[in-house]
Amino acid sequence: MTDSVRDHLNSDMECEGLLECFYGLTELDREVFGVLARSETALTVDRIADAVDRERSTAYRSIRRLVDAGIVTKRQETYDQGGYYHVFEPAAADEVTDDLQRLLNDWYVMMGRLIDEFESKYDSSDPVAVDY
Repeated sequence: MTDSVRDHLNSDMECEGLLECFYGLTELDREVFGVLARSETALTVDRIADAVDRERSTAYRSIRRLVDAGIVTKRQETYDQGGYYHVFEPAAADEVTDDLQRLLNDWYVMMGRLIDEFESKYDSSDPVAVDY
């Protein structure tokens, strides 16, 4: 069962909880993001998988969710002898916070509309016909 807004307001949520709340990320996604955020350089999938002690495919699925959410970026690097590989790093904090603010504003507008709809639908000044 999902937590209510009241539950979230009464909890000791950390800033990383925003990722879970806003983007629906998992605990592993948060762990992968933490590994990337603490790293001084961009990391390959293999390095990330080792850091979170998971199979490469599991780590890649988590990275993909983070990239899709826009909080991690993917960059192509070229081997000296030819070929390429991908590395991942956190997106710029200001870009993520702008997106979080936009999502919050959109949610606020939507909740305002639903509250207005609720009031219109259940306004107590409108008598409800009850058949006994």
